[in-house]
Amino acid sequence: MSNPIAELTALGQSIWYDNIQRRLLENGDLAAMIERGEIRGVTSNPSIFHNAIAKSSDYDAALAPLARAGLTSEQIFWQLAGADISAACDLFLPLYRASEGTDGYVSLEVSPTLANDTAGTVAQAQELWAQLARPNLMIKIPATLAGIPAIRQVIAAGINVNVTLIFSLERYRAVMEAYLSGLEDRLLAGGDIENIHSVASFFVSRVDSKIDPQLPAHSPLAGKSAIANARLAYDEFRQVFGGSRFGKLQLAKANLQRPLWASTSTKNPAYPDTIYIDNLIGAATVNTVPPATLEAFKDHGQAAETLLSGLESARQQVAALEQAGISMAEVTRQLEQEGVKAFVEAFTALLESLEARRQGLA
Repeated sequence: MSNPIAELTALGQSIWYDNIQRRLLENGDLAAMIERGEIRGVTSNPSIFHNAIAKSSDYDAALAPLARAGLTSEQIFWQLAGADISAACDLFLPLYRASEGTDGYVSLEVSPTLANDTAGTVAQAQELWAQLARPNLMIKIPATLAGIPAIRQVIAAGINVNVTLIFSLERYRAVMEAYLSGLEDRLLAGGDIENIHSVASFFVSRVDSKIDPQLPAHSPLAGKSAIANARLAYDEFRQVFGGSRFGKLQLAKANLQRPLWASTSTKNPAYPDTIYIDNLIGAATVNTVPPATLEAFKDHGQAAETLLSGLESARQQVAALEQAGISMAEVTRQLEQEGVKAFVEAFTALLESLEARRQGLA
């Protein structure tokens, strides 16, 4: 019987789990998934923690002493999230070592309220890195205009970064530039870059969700924009990291900043539930998947190299969108704004929930 996940791993793509909650850590499920080779990392975001903490009683026992100690709701959140992330990092540490730092990462995002604050982002990234003190931690920083210089500074400080909320090719180029510049800055300062790792989280399904309603009924472009955009991003990755600038950094043992496909659950029920995995498989990539998508791929996913095929048709599809009056630049600008807003709203709702519980316990 075929094992699509094992086949995917053999093709050079790592599956990371877009989910974390305390019960997975406590009941052994996360450890079992790692042991079975189903997942090679974990990502989190404010929405995931909102669902885990605000919509369950899993954290009540841990929350009570923190509330009685007089911590604010935000301080309580970072304590609870930090404990989960640290425990997950420890579970993944053997894989991190066995893969020589390629996989085994757990990502924790800076506060989404800092999306437009470069200095605040850098400060919190350094604070979280120091507090959790795990070599296989990744700090998530959004690829906003304020986030780009923060990414460069945080990489230069020797911190692993998962760059999130990338939608456009233009912004993706800026992300790769920030990573390379950060490595160069660190080398110039006499630092070591061998153990610095980064992924660039390029969001997928939301592109189709935004573009499809703007297309005429039964348009041949429906359901094609997101995959085309991601394939063009992979082409950019191969050019940059196959170039002479990165080649020089490799002499100092620099690591690739792998593309990570995010938002890969299928939003449109008319599309296959594994469409954003099956069509985005290639070497040196990561796909972070939520629980239902992981189960679907395990059951009937198709593991074959698909990222390099259809590159010319991807260019034609994006050109056809522009001819139809749909600007990819405008679509991706809106998606970035909406992404930041959604994470801020989830974070705010989470803190409000924690505040209500805190007051009830203090």
